[in-house]
Amino acid sequence: MEISATLVLAVLTVAISLYAWSNPDFLESWIMEPYRMKRQNDWYRFLTSGFLHADFTHLLFNMIAFYSFSRVVETIFGYAFGPTAGLLWYLLLYLGGIVVSSVPTYLRHRDDPNYRSLGASGGVSAVVFSAILFNPAAGLYIFPLPFEIPGFIFGFLYLGYSYYMSQRQGDNINHDAHFYGALYGVVLTLLLIPRAAVIFLEQIQGYIGKYL
Repeated sequence: MEISATLVLAVLTVAISLYAWSNPDFLESWIMEPYRMKRQNDWYRFLTSGFLHADFTHLLFNMIAFYSFSRVVETIFGYAFGPTAGLLWYLLLYLGGIVVSSVPTYLRHRDDPNYRSLGASGGVSAVVFSAILFNPAAGLYIFPLPFEIPGFIFGFLYLGYSYYMSQRQGDNINHDAHFYGALYGVVLTLLLIPRAAVIFLEQIQGYIGKYL
């Protein structure tokens, strides 16, 4: 098996999440807690909280989505920028998505002593929507559905689910990060590879044309 950045990030996330479930003190030291961050300057939590997950379902959902879409992005970035620069841009996409998507949450809850959140949602969304720009019509099998869903439709469903869950609150998962991570992923990808916009539109037109 080829050792890629995607595989390393996924393995690290799974290992750290599993360890945190059995070590509450460790989880407490890494989770995003805006109230404490503002008063103790624990800015590292913007990143470390992205390697924690609330439960097995949360972890599994994020890692399946991440792994399903990331290989396309990692390959294209490597081809466009070379192995080293492509890797650095890819890491900026994923890790930057975790950090940037948490900033609005921090600003909203920095004076709320009861708010905490965790999850790689921002980074996963950044990678998912970057991949959708390059191949929006690619089909995905989403259990338990017996048919494929085009990537761009999955993206909209992903954001709709995130919005619904963000309104419910109460599970320590930063669902808002899905939206902000998606926005970050699209903007960064278009800045790096402007032609991705043309590719996206051409493939959407081709997909729609098949049914008209």
